[in-house]
Amino acid sequence: MKQGFRQNMAWLHTWTGLVLGWLLFAVFLTGTLAYFRSEITLWMTPELHAARPGQAPAQLALDRLAELAPEADSWSVTLPSERSPVLGLSWRDPGQPQQRGAGQVMDPATGALLTPRDTAGGNFLYRFHFELHGLPREAARWIVGVATMAMFVAILSGVITHKKIFKDFFTFRPRKGQRSWLDLHNMTAVLALPYHLMITYSGLLLFTATLLPFVVEGRTRQAAPRTDPPPALTAPAPLVPIAPLLAEAQARWDMPAGRISVEGRLSARPEITLSPARNDSLATQGGGGGGGARLRFDGTTGALLEETLPPRVSAITATHNVLGALHRGRFADTDLRWLFFLSGLAGTVMVGTGLLLWTAKRGMKHAKSGVTPLGFRLVERLNVGGIAGLSLATAGYFWANRLLPVRLDQRAEAEIAVFFALWAAAVLHPFLRGPARAWPEQLGLTALLLLGLPLLNPATGGAGLPQAVAQGSWILASFDLAALVCGAAYALAWWYAGPRKRRLPSPAPRLRAPRIAGE
Repeated sequence: MKQGFRQNMAWLHTWTGLVLGWLLFAVFLTGTLAYFRSEITLWMTPELHAARPGQAPAQLALDRLAELAPEADSWSVTLPSERSPVLGLSWRDPGQPQQRGAGQVMDPATGALLTPRDTAGGNFLYRFHFELHGLPREAARWIVGVATMAMFVAILSGVITHKKIFKDFFTFRPRKGQRSWLDLHNMTAVLALPYHLMITYSGLLLFTATLLPFVVEGRTRQAAPRTDPPPALTAPAPLVPIAPLLAEAQARWDMPAGRISVEGRLSARPEITLSPARNDSLATQGGGGGGGARLRFDGTTGALLEETLPPRVSAITATHNVLGALHRGRFADTDLRWLFFLSGLAGTVMVGTGLLLWTAKRGMKHAKSGVTPLGFRLVERLNVGGIAGLSLATAGYFWANRLLPVRLDQRAEAEIAVFFALWAAAVLHPFLRGPARAWPEQLGLTALLLLGLPLLNPATGGAGLPQAVAQGSWILASFDLAALVCGAAYALAWWYAGPRKRRLPSPAPRLRAPRIAGE
């Protein structure tokens, strides 16, 4: 009975991983990159690379808004952070419900307005991670939600299937064909197993409203007290210096403010509201932001009018919020985001090696029988397009960002179109060339594109790696360094998949396949 149960779990693990494996690989890869979506967007806007920290960026931004929008009733400033060195400005004119001027970017040192190129940036990778692209939003969420559930089943069944999973973690046999893929699959699965369980289960919770539409989360909100609007002035009242207010916010929150809002500028009592740079209370908010904390000051005297604390929530809501915050990682500092990033890479490799292991094991059996089924040939070719092809499309996406004309209409959509065109060509390629040729060709081209990004960056107006290091801009330097490391990894994969080897993946004929429950 016990052996039969493990065999059933092995079958479940194999087929849940295969049927949706290519989609799961894409979800893992783009979700992993999305941990640094702000940094990716910054690299993809070289017009911002010259921005440097200023002495008093907040006051400089307010003074600049007084010039740009003197008649506006509301101003908003997004302050520089460790993830973005620039100031964001927006405003609203009286009687206009929508924000105007959104997207204005300013150098915090000089006050000069910057004009970044239109780009999909890291936000495309983030949205693709859970909404795909070009599909109705609800349909895409259903697809990714079902894939997430399949991933959760595959992880649990994989733990049950492999009795020696932790022992296998310390075993790696390179250049052994199928054994190597199995070892790498086990190593990456066990290395970040807590992360895999957390990220998959929390992803399922985020899809609750989609997968269980009849489950309604009840929320109550207190309406803000309504007051009569202050009498309008013929000229805006002068605002107090912002520096003392920022210092008080820093002292209360033990972190800097991330956003400044000025409301009622044309009234006798303008108000300045500060929000924290990030949310340290995971239980109050599932996403980023300040978690509901606010400080509201009198704009003319600087007196504190109100301190808003994060709202109290029930234990169920708090648990949901914590898991949602862990999944998105917006609360994390740079070090923790790197840990999440590396764990996500381990998950991506785990899914990819699982797909390769499926063909490696069956390839040996079919080679002995002399008959290769159509389904096997289909999976073998889809592996190339789904794994190497997506990697190639992602690298090409960054190249498109720099090579497309800067003033091209709908430029962001053109970048996305290049991404999908490359991916479609990569999926078709192994059907024309065969997997044995397609693997090294796609891996080699991906390696060239990634290794070429640090050269493309300064050649197209960005801050190159030496310049970024000299200026202490580790956001930009990290992108180029990561491109070099990933490019070297793909170059190594190209070497193993090239003419020196028979094919990828290819079990060594002299080795017998290791016996796994369910096979």
